[in-house]
Amino acid sequence: MKEVILQTKNISKFYGNAAAVDNVSMTIRRGDIYGLIGRNGAGKTTLTRVITSLTSATGGELKLFGESSAAGLNRARKRIGCVIEIPALYPNLSAAQNLEYYRILKGVPDRNSIEKVLGMVGLTDTGKKKFKNFSLGMKQRLGIALALLDNPDFIILDEPINGLDPMGIVEMRDTFKRLNQEHNITLMISSHILNELSLVATRYGIINKGKLMKELTNDELREECQKGISVIVDDKEKAVSIVETRCNIKKYKVVNDHEIRIYDCQEAPSEINCRLVNEGIRVSGLKEVGDNLEDYFVSLVGKEEVS
Repeated sequence: MKEVILQTKNISKFYGNAAAVDNVSMTIRRGDIYGLIGRNGAGKTTLTRVITSLTSATGGELKLFGESSAAGLNRARKRIGCVIEIPALYPNLSAAQNLEYYRILKGVPDRNSIEKVLGMVGLTDTGKKKFKNFSLGMKQRLGIALALLDNPDFIILDEPINGLDPMGIVEMRDTFKRLNQEHNITLMISSHILNELSLVATRYGIINKGKLMKELTNDELREECQKGISVIVDDKEKAVSIVETRCNIKKYKVVNDHEIRIYDCQEAPSEINCRLVNEGIRVSGLKEVGDNLEDYFVSLVGKEEVS
């Protein structure tokens, strides 16, 4: 089992009587690219601010790198880099000059760290170009470089692809993969751009109205979203026996007492229906199913408009 980097247990944050984060229990392990998915206002930013101590939790427990005491959390947070909202960088300074300012401010002794982190985010060729003349994608990547100055094991990025053009999104996606795969950095990325996040995340947490609805791995998500046929029957056990023996179907899932989902089926849905009915099974529903990440998200949190 991989080392647990972050674990929360029933973390809550109230503003007055309103819960911005409501009893969230989540786990991030070393090597994850953890996608925190939710609509705008779902509680993503508040949760990241609690984790990074920018705001205090109203209740619950938080562990970072196994530390849970106040002193231990302070030590553990030195191993975290974060970009929450827009980083405060100087418009008339170059990328290297901005990082040099923060290197001195943070007390990072290694001057070579600037060249290193610029290389990690693909900004080594910016030269004397001023920050104010950077594209939005370049600005976001420089913010990540700033988060990397302290050589963290874990970085938290809040909506890092928000507002980017297609090329900027591709560059940011490549940056995430490079940090994770080449530099062994664990990432937590919050976003409402669901399908884009599905291209990089290895695990997901789906949050809505402050509550963590579900955590699942990429493999579990693919299992949930794969194409198949949903059959609603009155006798689950008998229907499963027929599916296995008469239809010769091995890949299926029993969803509940009445629904079976059949995958990789060579027969038409009408043929399956006929076989079941001829064996005395009452079929009350039969349809093709299968979601993408956005469809799955909506099925969990409801059909309000997704940002």
